[in-house]
Amino acid sequence: MCHHAFANYQSGLAQLKQSSTYDLLMRLPVLAWSTALALISVVGLDQYVRDADPALPSAVYSVNIAMRLSVIGYLAILAATVIMRRQPIGKARGVEPRISALIGTFLITAVVLFPRCELSLPLGVASTFLIFAGDGFAVVALIQLRRSFSIMPEARELVTSGPYRFVRHPIYLAEEIATIGSVMQFLSTWTAMLLIVQIAFQLRRIWNEEALLAEVFPQYATYKEKTARVVPGIY
Repeated sequence: MCHHAFANYQSGLAQLKQSSTYDLLMRLPVLAWSTALALISVVGLDQYVRDADPALPSAVYSVNIAMRLSVIGYLAILAATVIMRRQPIGKARGVEPRISALIGTFLITAVVLFPRCELSLPLGVASTFLIFAGDGFAVVALIQLRRSFSIMPEARELVTSGPYRFVRHPIYLAEEIATIGSVMQFLSTWTAMLLIVQIAFQLRRIWNEEALLAEVFPQYATYKEKTARVVPGIY
């Protein structure tokens, strides 16, 4: 009796995982995370506008505003793509690809737990520019990816246009550019180590995703041969 009940439970669980309900449940953590960060960023923007030093150079002020707006735009588009994405036609097997995806995505947010550095004006502008450029590039890549975005390694559609003509993983490149800019504001031995670990998990995510895409899309091998992985001419 117990064995029969367990078999029925496994069968029911397998059906749930294939259903739209399961896909919806998998969207909720990222949707909640992106929405919460977007709201926090809006509050931070309002606070910055009200408390900005009048003596601050207008160029620096404008860059800081643009950086904050790019973060809000990126998070808003991220939330929209999670809501509207189509169901996957393939998923990575096992636990490790999912754990790597979660750590690679969320680990770097721990930098805000460390003391903020007092950067010189040039380094502050450089940090802000990296965040702005990375988030702006991520917005472009997300718009191109449209309904195929996911945190977990899942296959929906093989996108090869826009920034995907030049690199196979433009969102990862964009995220790391913005991440380096963010870590500069909290730079220490510990945050540098955190960044290295995060990059290692991002590289593992890339490997997992490429293995899945090659399995689902026969044309991926041709695309892979003629397109750089992350940085054209380098990697």
